[in-house]
Amino acid sequence: MNWLKSGFELSFRIRPVGIALAALYAITCWATWRLSVDQFFLPAGIRVAALLLCPPRLWPYLILGEYAYFAQMRYPMIEAYGLGWVILASACLMPAVALIIHLHRKAMEATTEGWLLSVAASAALVASALKLGLSHLLWPAPPSMPFYSNAALFVLGDYIAILTVAPLALLWMRRRSGYDWSVWRLPPTLAALCSLCVLGALIALVGAHDPMARALLQLLLVLPVIALTCMHGWRGAAVGVPLMNLMLSVTMPTTGLPSSFDQTTFFTQQIIAITSTALLALGSRITHHYHQQARPAMEVSQAIAFSRSAHLANERDLRERALGLRRIADDIEAALGETAHLLRANGHEGPATDLLRTFSSRSQQFRELTSRVYPTELEHAGLYVALQAGGLREAWDSSHRLVRPLLAGDPCQLSMGLQLAAYRLLAEAVLLLLEEEKGQILIRARCGRSGGQLGIVFTVALLDRHSTLTPATQGLAIERLSARANAYSGAVQCRTNRIRIMMRDTPLDSAWLAPPRDVSYSSETSARH
Repeated sequence: MNWLKSGFELSFRIRPVGIALAALYAITCWATWRLSVDQFFLPAGIRVAALLLCPPRLWPYLILGEYAYFAQMRYPMIEAYGLGWVILASACLMPAVALIIHLHRKAMEATTEGWLLSVAASAALVASALKLGLSHLLWPAPPSMPFYSNAALFVLGDYIAILTVAPLALLWMRRRSGYDWSVWRLPPTLAALCSLCVLGALIALVGAHDPMARALLQLLLVLPVIALTCMHGWRGAAVGVPLMNLMLSVTMPTTGLPSSFDQTTFFTQQIIAITSTALLALGSRITHHYHQQARPAMEVSQAIAFSRSAHLANERDLRERALGLRRIADDIEAALGETAHLLRANGHEGPATDLLRTFSSRSQQFRELTSRVYPTELEHAGLYVALQAGGLREAWDSSHRLVRPLLAGDPCQLSMGLQLAAYRLLAEAVLLLLEEEKGQILIRARCGRSGGQLGIVFTVALLDRHSTLTPATQGLAIERLSARANAYSGAVQCRTNRIRIMMRDTPLDSAWLAPPRDVSYSSETSARH
């Protein structure tokens, strides 16, 4: 009970960045209010955008900033509308919209952006209900306009403003999502953006003289936005819809004073509000389905990359082992040379000659075996030389079943990883036919470029064209060879008497190697805003 005697202490830390944020928000709301009309009330969009961009710990400063913005605007209205309305109506809008944003936090973490429409509709309805409800409750005299007319006007104005500013804030929030904005430099996107700007300029030039032409051009503004949405999903809509709404607001007939209203544009904006909603929803679904379809492709690409990386790591390990064996062989050769020299020096010419002859034969066999572990010749002279001059060729010749291979193209243009994979696949395919089939074997290979990509195609076939590979051989070929071929975007095919393998040198390999009449409602409508 000591705290009842001594009391308790509340502390509130004021941050300079928060004061700066409150001042910036108040100035922004005041400036956009000067540019707004009843049917396009930009401060409503600024309110939602600020709450989206700022973390919850800074929301009290936003409330302070909005109260400062309302205070300078509504202080002269105290005598006309009462002190209670000025205080309550100025303090309740931001907390109410902040609560809406907070309730949508879980939805914001989803992969789709459809929650933005829910935020816009909820914020517009709640803010309009509070503004109209408090004015009818606290004003000495109720507003002159009918309640339902005011409600439609305010809800539409807030909703369109939110759909103008909030998508831009969402784009900023998603700036680190890894999206490639360079695709916006492609001609179709540039054409859609230019069309949007040209239509906006035509509305400004023609609209003042011909209301029907202005209404038609306003509706045509939707077409480029549809194109952007179809090409870029929700990002296209998030750029196109704000541009469209801003052009409509700039070209809207107005008295130049706050609370201007244009009946013709109001009807057009009802259509635009529905269209903006549809486009943002469509863009969100397009992006969602794109990610659903792209995820399996990304998983396949990642699996290919992992497989290729594993093969390359295995080749590096085999290379180190082969070089280590070569060094050991060189050391043995040097030691035996010294031994032979000592034998000759002591008059043992015969044993020295036998020793050198035996070692020379064994050394050649040893080097052939090490070259089959890892073909170092491939690094210096390419795939074709490694096939014809290494230990693999000696093993083939000893079988007396392989004829002279038919090799075309320059394998040195291919990456080292692809050449190594082709070397291993050729060795495995030939060994498979030697073990499972009878008759002479012919190897054909061709390196070149197809469809802008380098690659290699080779076949290991039985020389007798009337022969056919057994189903067991075909099954073993697919089983043993597909993994390495798939790592290089390739495929293994078994046709009649041959095994055909195609591989491409994709960029993935290098990544793994190293309204006409203006009406002003004076201060009454402005006060409700």
